[in-house]
Amino acid sequence: MKMKKLALLCSTAALFASQAALADINVGVSLSSTGPGAALGIPEKNAVALLPAEIGGEKINYMLLDDATDPSAATKNARKLTTEDKVDILLGSSVTPTSLAIAEVAVESQTPQIAIAPANLPPEKDRWVFRTPQHVNVMASAVVAHMKAKGVKTVGFLGYSDAYGEDWLVAMKPMLEAAGIKFTTVERFNRTDTSVSGQVLKIVSSQPDAVLVVASGSPAALPQTALVERGYKGQIYQTHAAANPAFLKVAGKAADGAIMPIGPVVVVDQIPDSHPSKKPGQAFVKAYEEKYGAGTFSSFAGHVHDAGSLLQAAVPVALKKAKPGTSEFRAALRDAIEGAKDVVGVHGVFNMTPTDHFGMDDRGRVLIRVENGGYKLIAN
Repeated sequence: MKMKKLALLCSTAALFASQAALADINVGVSLSSTGPGAALGIPEKNAVALLPAEIGGEKINYMLLDDATDPSAATKNARKLTTEDKVDILLGSSVTPTSLAIAEVAVESQTPQIAIAPANLPPEKDRWVFRTPQHVNVMASAVVAHMKAKGVKTVGFLGYSDAYGEDWLVAMKPMLEAAGIKFTTVERFNRTDTSVSGQVLKIVSSQPDAVLVVASGSPAALPQTALVERGYKGQIYQTHAAANPAFLKVAGKAADGAIMPIGPVVVVDQIPDSHPSKKPGQAFVKAYEEKYGAGTFSSFAGHVHDAGSLLQAAVPVALKKAKPGTSEFRAALRDAIEGAKDVVGVHGVFNMTPTDHFGMDDRGRVLIRVENGGYKLIAN
């Protein structure tokens, strides 16, 4: 009799434990903490440890995997997380190609995804995918406005030969045309290339007033240093994907003078007190550097933080409609993120709509100039 009672108690305890586990919200995370995108993925991985452990009274479990900046590995990770781990939402990846790979699984499995790269998708695949980085158009318009104000008439382009490079090229062309500016040369390179001498020679030979480099992390330093070593004297622009300590360290003095659009958190102490991202940005930078060391903060960590802000806004709404671990909850979570309004992140303010899954306006960007290994806020 005692054995039967003990068995019943164990069975009941197991049932309650199972129900408690099902109540947890599982977040599947795939980031590029190794490979060419590691300069982005490592601070993003660090930031995961600072995400909320509980939202709406529910425990949040983060299941973190490395995709090594490889789209095939990102696909494998996403499939494992959705089929084996039954996650409620996917977070990642660090670069555009791996984010696009995860998006395919997100759409197929009808699992919401918050990408940490500004990946563009056609409308039919966009329903389940949201992003925390600024849309390329938001950043590109700031660059073009600065070029026009400074009298730039010709631009050389040196960018990644992948979706990130193509997104910038597509965004820039009509904006430059409207501003009366022309591309002189369009050159590409791979994330793993160790030399861009040939491309730089062609660009310098075309004598553009400015050069736009479209790359991320430490690989963005390769064209920067090559242009400086070749003696190019015009203005070099970088994108927000280059705004991290790895770029500054590798490029060294060659980075000085480069101009780039970035999220306000990167120069949070320099932006006006009235900016909505100032207080949360300062708090997050302080928390990050207290944990990982002074001077370690990177803008990419901020994109993960903002994913957490979107979750904090959306989860309580979704919980009113369904329980975690179900397809109904995943759908409710998707709907709640799409309905997010005035969610203040460290990079800007999010207002998602059915036709805009980036959700940020011009408050999500500032222009900076690299000076003596740091960033200086500029007006235009």
